[in-house]
Formats: sequence, C-alpha cells, structure tokens
Amino acid sequence: MRAAAVHGAVGSLLLTVLTAAPAGGDTSRWPDARNAAEAHGTAVAEEQGTAVAARRAATAGIRFGACPKDEALPAALRCGTVTVPLDYARPNGKKIKLTVSRIGATGEGGEEAGGATGGKTGGEADGRAKVARQGALVYNPGGPGASGMHFPLIGHLPEWRRIAGAYDLVGYAPRGVGRSAPLSCRDPQHLLKGPSQEPTHPSESYKRERVARAKAYARGCAERGGSGLRHYHSLNNARDLDVLRAALGEERLTFMGASYGTYIGAVYATLFPSHVRRMVFDSAVNPDPEEVWYGNNLRQSAAFERRWADFRAWTARHHAVYGLGRTAREVLRSYERARARLAAEPAGGKVGPGQLQAALLQAAYFDDHWPQRALALSRYLKGDPEPLVRQAAPSTEGAAEAENGNAVYTAVECNDAPWPTDWRTWDRDNTRLARTAPFETWDNVWMNLPCAYWQVPRQRPLDVRTDRGALAPTLIMAAERDAATPYEGARELQRRLSGSVLVTERNAGSHGVAGGRNACVNAYLEAYLLEGRLPARHAACAPRPEPRPAASGDRSAEERAARLLR
Repeated sequence: MRAAAVHGAVGSLLLTVLTAAPAGGDTSRWPDARNAAEAHGTAVAEEQGTAVAARRAATAGIRFGACPKDEALPAALRCGTVTVPLDYARPNGKKIKLTVSRIGATGEGGEEAGGATGGKTGGEADGRAKVARQGALVYNPGGPGASGMHFPLIGHLPEWRRIAGAYDLVGYAPRGVGRSAPLSCRDPQHLLKGPSQEPTHPSESYKRERVARAKAYARGCAERGGSGLRHYHSLNNARDLDVLRAALGEERLTFMGASYGTYIGAVYATLFPSHVRRMVFDSAVNPDPEEVWYGNNLRQSAAFERRWADFRAWTARHHAVYGLGRTAREVLRSYERARARLAAEPAGGKVGPGQLQAALLQAAYFDDHWPQRALALSRYLKGDPEPLVRQAAPSTEGAAEAENGNAVYTAVECNDAPWPTDWRTWDRDNTRLARTAPFETWDNVWMNLPCAYWQVPRQRPLDVRTDRGALAPTLIMAAERDAATPYEGARELQRRLSGSVLVTERNAGSHGVAGGRNACVNAYLEAYLLEGRLPARHAACAPRPEPRPAASGDRSAEERAARLLR
C-alpha cells in the first residue's frame, strides 16, 4: 500500500512497525488501534536509540590495530570494532561488537592525465599526482551474510588506485557475520556434504524430504539464535551503518553497496537522508516492498535461466576449444549427460549433480568463471574428472564460514518480510516457473524455504523512497543481463530515490560492475566518488569484452582473486 509521504525517520519506521507481520502469517494478531500506539513508541525508541548509539560511537571512535590472527587477514589491513545495541529500542541493553577493517588513503591520484609522458616535477617524480583525502568509503558486499573485511585490499588493483588515493577504504562484517556477534543454525560439518542429487524436477517424495529439512533448519536457527535472533534484519543493518559512520568520525556517509548491500544503502537513505554524502548502488536489489523477498527470488530464478543460456551460447561459440556442442541446446545436452553420469557415480566420491549445478551457478553470476567452468565440464566428459572435482567438491575448510553466511542470510531474509507459510503456494509458484526456468528454480526454493516455517515475528519491508532535495545525488550501476539482481531492480530503485542516476552496462550480465573490467563504467564511478560529477539521469556503457576460452594451463579468475587476498 502506498501511503502519503511521511517526513523523518520516525514516520518511515512507523509505516514498517505498524504492519509488522507475526510469524506464521496469523493476521488476527496484527496491531490494532490499541497497540498502534505501542508500535509508534517502539519506532520513536529505535530512532532515539540510534542517535544515542551514534553519539557514543562518535566519542569512542575506533581503535585500529593489528587484525586478530584467527582471521588470517593480510598485514596491510588494520582492524577494530564498533559497539552497537542488539536492540535499538533499548540502547542501554545488550550490546554487540562489529568488526571493521581499514587501509588509509594513500594520497596518490594515479598517473597524470595523458599518461606518464612529458616532464615530471619534484613532488610528482613517480608520475602520480598527490590528492587530498576525502574521508572514508564504507563498503558492504551484500549477501546477506557476506563479510566486507577484505574490501580495503581492492585498493591495490589498478582500477581502484585513484579512489584509494582519496579515501580510507573501510570494510566491515555486519551483525551476525564472522566475529560480529555470529549467528549459527546448525553444525557446519553437516552443511557442505556431498555428493547430492538436487533434481531439476523433484519428485513428491523429494519435496517432502526438503520440507522436513527446512523445518529442522528453521528450528535450529531459533534454538541457536535465541531471543536475539529477531534483531538481525535490514533495518538494524542500516542503523548499524549510521553508528559506524559516527565511529569513523564522518559527518556524512560515503558508501558503496553491492547486491544486497544496495538494499542496506536504500534503507539507510530513507531513514537518514541528511547523513548521506555520496552513495553507490552496484547491482541493485529491487526495493519494492511487494517484492521483498519472495517475489524477488522468483524473478531471480527466471533471470538465472537467461544467464545460464548466455553461458551456453558462449561455450557453443568456442566448440573448437571445449567440444561441448555447436549450439546452446547441444551444450545443454552435454550438461545433462554430465548430470546423469554424476548421479550414477559421483566424481571423486564428492561431486554429484548438485555440486555441478552449484559450480555452474557461479558462472551465471560472473562471466570471468566461464572459461574454467566450461573447461571442467569438457574435461569431465572426456574422462578427466580432476578439474571438476577441484572446482566443485565441498571443502570442510570453509564449512564454518559458509554455515555462518547461510545462517545470516536466512535470518535477515526471514525477519525482513512476510513469506508464504503454506507449502502449496511455494509448490504451485515454482512448479509453474520451473517449466521455463529449471536451472535454478528449485535450488532457490530450498535455500529460502526455512522462511515458511520461521518462528520469529517478521517485519514489513520499509517503503524505500526519498523526497526531492532530501537526499544528495546518488549513483546506481547495473548490468542489463544480471541474474542475481535483475535489471528491473535498478530501475525501480532509481524511481524511488530522488535525484539518482543510473549507469547501465548494456548486454552484459556479470554481477557487480563497479571497479571491474569496464573502463567506461569505472570512469563514471571515479567521476562521482572523486569529484561528485554525475551524468544525466541515464547513461550507458558498452559491455566489457567477453572472456577468452581457457587452455588447460590458464590461471582461473578464482586463483587470481586468491592472490590478492594473500
């Protein structure tokens, strides 16, 4: 329901709190006129609690020092913590600490315009201009459940050096993630077991098994999370961000969010518009309250089918390298042959159809993965399973981190919004969708199905929007064929944030476009973050170059990323 504009954070929160849906979808328990006053009091208390926490954080600051050894972070990073209330309505109650990482601004602006030609003066003998520090750039990588602790290392990449010259690069682990009051819903050793079947068109008996597993997972979250579980949601993630802003000594926030991180940014911009300096939304989630989160997941599954087709078409164009088929349909048949063979005999005893699908899903997120995934599939069908096992087999080494990420993802998405509580609704909607989008539909169902049996009261999503002139100009960046956050989400966010500008990477589909391999996109990012310059309401860039097919000795994108993190 669209309501008349209500100015200020309390008004925005009141619209959310008054429509908070109880677990189980029992509408008879929704607030009536009597407890509407109580809900209003909660909204006021949360706004006041955020202000109290921010003042305390501004006074305390963050003491950055060496990062804890158990995090295994590179020495270049400096780490600290910021204290936030578990429940913002009770700022003097239980508190939790969020971990924060930082690399200070280098002061180097990159090569002078026109390159390193011509004479150099004393202060610029290395070809790099000195630039003034502009403050902290805070980054959230999305998820929910992802940590941004490694983010400051991105300043070592050529595409980020000018931004790293002007800004302290700041990452953090949101509440629930890593060492930030971590959540858990089950024993990590039970999470990454393989092989698994993951049928594209599941039988009724398989569906019953997965419903039982979803109920057990929801119970595990409730038992392990306890009474505090209800406080892990997007509204509190946005409040935490304001406390972090204050702790960093920033009067106004410069923020960049990717994927789900854009939703945190959108909620923040609605609650604290006057606290925004600059804000970048990279691969935007659709913030329409009617789409958060059940509808968004249905649309995501449909979009993954299109992106999966893009990967198969690319692979077919390189049939001479991979031998998987000369058309996308022939490549699909090769994939189905591999699934059938893995179902009968898992590769390395660890990789079944479920692990194959998960590995290729990464190719639907990032086209940098295309060459190695196609190579692994090709080699497997030719009798060499080693590349596929290396890329797709579950690893116990990352089990605890993966389980933690899953727990936070589930808690935030289930707490944020009402979900259908009748399995028949899920079954009907996704059976219909899987007829045309079988690749990811049911996998997406199993990921989110615990929300049907969630035991914690849910929020109603905030009506993200800003009045004209209330918010500083912001930058939205999106790839036209992104599957994880379909392009319509970026357009919807632009409609809701007054003064925002949308930069589109045409005919491209990698998830996350800012600071990547597209010089045109990066030029818009730099102009905005470094100078505050934005194009007209819309701008477009040609797509990044397609990846080149991989020979057997090529270094994969994953290996290149790992080098940066060492």
